[in-house]
Amino acid sequence: MSEEIIEEKVLLTKKQKTRADKQAEHVVRIKRTLIACLLGLGTGILSYIAGGTPDGAGFQNDGLLGFMLMLAGIVVQKHIFLLTGLGSTKLGMKDWFYQGFMTFAFWFMSWAILLTWFISTVPK
Repeated sequence: MSEEIIEEKVLLTKKQKTRADKQAEHVVRIKRTLIACLLGLGTGILSYIAGGTPDGAGFQNDGLLGFMLMLAGIVVQKHIFLLTGLGSTKLGMKDWFYQGFMTFAFWFMSWAILLTWFISTVPK
């Protein structure tokens, strides 16, 4: 029988972490937030394009499609984290809620801005 040695990482407390460790963790958090924001902007623009031409009040025929695209953007984040090497194993429920909220907020803002822009450009 062969013995497997499982490498365990020791979790350090805040006081035990060096300045470089803290900075590295901070950079990873910034990258995760950037991914959430870019996905929110991308899904907002895609929602506007895929939703069809808005009517005079700013409503689109396929508004539900836009919401579903935003949810897909939230789900895709885990895979993007794995592909970019950011890992998603350390993320707790609070972290995923934050990522989802950032994606939702940027999706909502970009989609609303595009709909408002369309209404303002339509001749009356």
